[in-house]
Amino acid sequence: MIHTREQVLEYALSFADTYQDAPFHDENWQLVRYKENKKAFLWTYHRNGYININVKVEPEQAFVWRDIYPSVLPGYHQNKMHWNTIILDGTVLDSDIKLMIKDSYNLIATTASKKIYEAVKKIPCGTVATYAQIAKIAGNEKMSRAVGNALHKNPAPNTIPCHRVVNAQGKLTENFAFGGIQAQGELLKKEGVQVINGRVDLQLYQWKSQKYEEN
Repeated sequence: MIHTREQVLEYALSFADTYQDAPFHDENWQLVRYKENKKAFLWTYHRNGYININVKVEPEQAFVWRDIYPSVLPGYHQNKMHWNTIILDGTVLDSDIKLMIKDSYNLIATTASKKIYEAVKKIPCGTVATYAQIAKIAGNEKMSRAVGNALHKNPAPNTIPCHRVVNAQGKLTENFAFGGIQAQGELLKKEGVQVINGRVDLQLYQWKSQKYEEN
């Protein structure tokens, strides 16, 4: 039976690219965040004699869980439409607790990668963009590393042209997910982008993306 904070944290930390955090300098509040966007998908705290956890939910699903379990309530101290609180009093099935945590992780993790992929799709053929440029368009100019991680896991290379993303000096990457520098260079050359010694001249080929960038 899942009834301790340690059990919940262990399960949440089993998901990829996660870490534990205590942002309020209060040991009662222990969170698990997704590394790429640093957003929390699990909040744990002791309240009224029980460990409580907060998880992110789709609004329609939030009410489904509340109807099934009296111990699933609107999110304590959070948006009541998008978060649920689960009281670990032994009345909620372990399998459902895990499912709710997993769904919360997927909502947080998918959001960042989806924004990155949508930004990359906008890069016109015959141009390139930098990691920082894509991060800014995706909404957070500080997540350049997250851009690299997302593109390395590119689920649809035919529609998400990650080969058009280079570093701040115009260099191609050894870690290009589909064959390294040589493969990336060949794809760019086919689109009319000149590659010399593994580098693209940004003054000539960088995408003018100002209208997409969020201020």
